[in-house]
Amino acid sequence: MFGISFVEITIIAVIAVLFLGPDKLPSAMIQIAKFFKTFKSSINDAKSSFEQEIKIQELKEDTLKYKKKFDSSVSDIKKTITFDELEDIKESTKDIADTFKNINKIDDIKNNPINITKNKNKNV
Repeated sequence: MFGISFVEITIIAVIAVLFLGPDKLPSAMIQIAKFFKTFKSSINDAKSSFEQEIKIQELKEDTLKYKKKFDSSVSDIKKTITFDELEDIKESTKDIADTFKNINKIDDIKNNPINITKNKNKNV
């Protein structure tokens, strides 16, 4: 990890025993281990957050690309419909509307004779 050899570790251990003494050395080692564990955890959290930010940025860029493609497709579709085609669409929907009007007239005719016969019976 750090490239420390066995000899260097032994020298550091001897110096630690001399300065701290055999009574305080175990608790100092525990504190050092906790510090390194916390430090490593903090580094991993920062790395994870950084990776998430990069992914979010990539998703934003992809979203913008797709939005531009979608907008250009919509504008292309709008450009392809001409006024003649709009008139054709209008005429075809007019025929459908006339058909529905005729259906309503047929319903009115069906309903009116019944009403007329009822009125004739009342007058008689």
